[in-house]
Formats: sequence, C-alpha cells, structure tokens
Amino acid sequence: MSTLSSATRPGEACPGGAGRENCSTRPMALSLLRRRTLEPGDVAAAAKGSEAVPCHPQQKQSHPITTTFLVMCLLLIWFSSMLLSGSFFHVCFSSRKLQLYCISGGAGRDRGVIHAVESDYIATAAVAGSNISTYRAVVEGTVLSNKNSAARSYLEVAEGAAEERKVEVVDGRKEEIEQAVKAVEEKLRVIRSWAAPAGGGGRGKLQCEGRGVFVYDLPSKFNGDLMARCHGLLPWTDLCPHFADDGMGEAIPALGRGWHKTHQYALEPIFHQRVLRHPCRVHNPDHARLFYVPFYGGLDILRWHFKNVSTEVKDALAAELVRWLEQQSSWARNNGRDHMFVLGKISWDFRRRRDDSWGSNFLDLPQMQNPFKFLIERQPWLINDIGIPHPTYFHPQSDDDIAAWQAKIISSSRKHFASFAGASRPGDADSIRSVLIRQCMSGKGRCEFLDCNAAWGCSEPERIIGLFAESEFCMQPPGDSPTRKSVFDSLVAGCIPVLFDPFTAYYQYPWHLPEDHHLYSVYIGKEEVKEGKVDVVERLLAVPAEEREKMRRYIVYELMPRLVYGDATAQFNMFEDAFGVVMNNMMHVATRSDVQRAHI
Repeated sequence: MSTLSSATRPGEACPGGAGRENCSTRPMALSLLRRRTLEPGDVAAAAKGSEAVPCHPQQKQSHPITTTFLVMCLLLIWFSSMLLSGSFFHVCFSSRKLQLYCISGGAGRDRGVIHAVESDYIATAAVAGSNISTYRAVVEGTVLSNKNSAARSYLEVAEGAAEERKVEVVDGRKEEIEQAVKAVEEKLRVIRSWAAPAGGGGRGKLQCEGRGVFVYDLPSKFNGDLMARCHGLLPWTDLCPHFADDGMGEAIPALGRGWHKTHQYALEPIFHQRVLRHPCRVHNPDHARLFYVPFYGGLDILRWHFKNVSTEVKDALAAELVRWLEQQSSWARNNGRDHMFVLGKISWDFRRRRDDSWGSNFLDLPQMQNPFKFLIERQPWLINDIGIPHPTYFHPQSDDDIAAWQAKIISSSRKHFASFAGASRPGDADSIRSVLIRQCMSGKGRCEFLDCNAAWGCSEPERIIGLFAESEFCMQPPGDSPTRKSVFDSLVAGCIPVLFDPFTAYYQYPWHLPEDHHLYSVYIGKEEVKEGKVDVVERLLAVPAEEREKMRRYIVYELMPRLVYGDATAQFNMFEDAFGVVMNNMMHVATRSDVQRAHI
C-alpha cells in the first residue's frame, strides 16, 4: 500500500449497519495539533520550542519534598532533553470513540515507531434503529509531546481543543513520520503474504487433508446464552429480530432472496454457524491443525456497555473462558498459536485502559497474545489482529444468488451522482459529517442526503441499499470508530465509496481489500474537507466516466463476492465469500510453521 495522498483520484453509517482522487506525488497531509498552554496537573509536559516546563505534583503532601515529586521532575527533565534534540515525535490519529492511533519515532536505533495508546471511550448509540447520537465531540488529530503523554486522559486533550493550533511539522522530521506509516503498511504486507494461493475459492476446490478444523463445544454461557439475552442487550432496542435466522436477522422480501435485517454486531453467530458446517471440520482435536473458539465476546461486552457495573463483572466471562481453554490439551500444545477467535466488535472494545470503564480487557490478557483475532476493526500495529468485513444485509446461498445480484447492480440506473446517508454530530458544527451534509445539500441536485436522524431515518435496510444502488459515489466519513459497516453496504450495492480516513479501510482488511485502493475507492483527506479547501462533489466530478465504470466493474465482479457472508447452508463453487476467504487463508496459515513462529 502506497502512502496516501491528500489529493487522489476523483459516504455515514446508518444505524443498522454500519472515493477517491488521483494520488499525487506528495504524501498524505497529516493534521497535527499542539497544546498552546499547559494546565496545572497535566501528567505530560508539552514542549514548545525550547520552553522550560514547570513540574507540578499532583496533590499536596505532608512533607515539603517527596520522592514522587523528585522522580517526576527527573522524568520531565529527561523527556524535555529528548524533545529539544529534535529527534522524537508522537502523532495520534483519533476516532469517534476517542481511541487513538499513535505513530511515534525517534533517532535511537531501538526506538519503536508504533505503539498503542490506551484511551477513554465515550459511550455511543449508533446502532440499528437508534437515533441516539454521540454526545461528546472529539479532536480529529493530536500531537502529544512525548510517550509519557499517553498516560493523560484523552478527554483532557479533547476538552482543550480550543487552546490548540494546527502546525505542519512538530517535534520530528517528515521522513520519520513517513517511516512510521511505512511500518504499519509493512505489517499489512506480511499479513497479505500469509494468504492462500489464488484458486482455492469454492467448496469444490477445498483440500481438507492435513488441514482439519476443530470447533470447540463451549458451555452455552459463552455463546448461545448471550444470544438468548437479545431482548436486553441494549436498553433502547430489541435485538432479537436482528439475530433471528442464525444471526442474519429477519428476511427482507422486498430486496429478494438472501437479504436480511442483519445487525452490525452479528458477526459472531453468523461465522459460528458457517464453521459448524465447514467441510474440513473434524471432531477429534488430535486430527486438527486449526482450532476455532466460538466465544461471542462482542455480545458479552455489548450487554455491559450501558449498565453501571464494575470492571470485574465486565471481565468475568472472558476470564472464565481463558481458564477453561487452559485446561484443554489442544490449547496447551501450542499455547494457542493455532487458535482463532472471531469477534464482532472493534479491537478497542476489548482493550480497556486501566483508568476507564468502557469495554473489557479480553485482548490484553497474556493468554490472548498468541491466537489469531479476527475483528470488524483491527489494531493496525498488531500482526495477529486481522480485520474482516462488517456483516452486510446480503447473505447469498449459492453462486446463482451472487450472479443474479451482480447482474442487477451493474445495470442499475445511477440517478444520484453522490450520496451521503448519515447523521450530524450535535454540537459539533465543524465535524466532517456536518461539512459533508452542508456540501451535499448545496450540491445543485448532484448529491442526495439521507438524514439518519429523521423519522425512520436509516433503520430500514431497503432505504439504504436503494440509495446506494442508485448512486455513483457514496461518502463514507469515519463513524463511531474509523471503520463503518456502511462502507461494505455501499460496495455491495456497487457504489464507489469516498473515504476520508485511511484507517477506515486501507489499513484494516488485508485479505478482503486490495493493496491498491484506487481500484475501488476515492480518497480525500478529511482535513482538506473540514478546512473548506475541497468541495467533495466538485472533486468527484473530475473523475472521468470511463474511470468510474472501470471501478464499478471491479467492485461488482471482483470485490463484492468476497465481502458478503453466505447463509449458514451456503455452498459456493465459482465464488469465495468473506467467510471462505478467512477460512481458506487460515487453513493455509495452519500448515505454515514459519507463520506459526513469526506471528507473535
């Protein structure tokens, strides 16, 4: 994947689900922010030029000088010396749930360029049928002056946004930033290298000998019982209709065969039902090379998101699962390296920071460092966190179902040049969503806006798919996290997605999306849009009709089949669906000892 450009070749996730420009030779512009002032009590010191940074103890002590105070001062002096050397930087990209993607660099040979920053989460309710919106604004990008700044609550940074100003380069060199981005891209290239050779798609092409898959028969508390609580998983809606029919949801006759009211967090039961029927499944663990653990971890934490319970309660079921696995000889054999988990929420929901209450600590447990984790949004710097598509509304059963849908959408009349289905962020008039809504509504009839806050809004899949199937381009700004179900809904409908954040897709799905993102999308830097430098519709008008047609044909005939999850009884010979991509690649990985040794 090449470094993204802020100007490359010329749509929001609806509750219920959830483009690009000619790449120029200049690298993608990064919007960096620096604190102007230092508030008393800040743990991290922000350095501006060569300013001295005062040291403040966090609370009064009974003695004039304490050991803690002296240690803090020494640390600040050390950090300041690093900053003054000009050879260290730390850039953080934020998302709607206030998680940070941080890229750090420095002159030292052993200095890591990528590391995770634990962050505060703000509870949001962008789920099926909900008109509840996020109630806290977020800073789009932040520069922290040193690694110790990661200890600060991100809320402090967000709430101090008014005191920050944009700069082009901070505490580091442009080359170092590019090097850090390349490190993320290199991890993706490694994951892509694990993929099975082309041609292992349909059921009839599978080779099962020596590649058996064992599915653990877990106690029902770890999966089925969580599904049975669908009435109360969320306080404002009943998820049972969305989890019917093996997790796919109730059928949608108006859209035809294979269409269901699938919830954005339904991946776990959908995947589980497919693995149970996999032709390479074995019932003796001694005959298996790959082990699938059907833990519905996403549903486990979803039930606690909006309840006032302790972190011990939130972590209890996952901890019990780990203890159960440690008693299995098949787990102990390779310490979980040949095991896989499929989790229906984003990676950050399983990586709770120490002083926060959002989510669980499941993926931070020592026992979870070896297995492969498949999630709808990965942590970009962990090589065994692998992103796989959000479940869409389409669940074909056969090759004929896919071919019929391809024929329909390739010939669909695209009466809308561009569209945006989403909702504004209350109280944040300068968010990219608000800017896109204003641009779309003033687009002289070229752009159609579907307001997800309006009556019925985006709660009916028919409206979403109908809009996308009639649109050339679908604007896809970040949702409650960088990724969005709506991106996949637009691709399934043959609509070219317009992306504004590289973490929405380009750094997420190495087995399902190609490295060359120009083949299927348009990229426009979000800072250009927010600063009023780009009118998105005008930029898209510069994409020639023949190029749009070429992209659409690639989406419909090459990408779409690999982005949908077939139903529980699906059998494909010509095509490889999203489930098939994962399982074929993992069975290939299970036979490669080099991957087993190197992936952790």
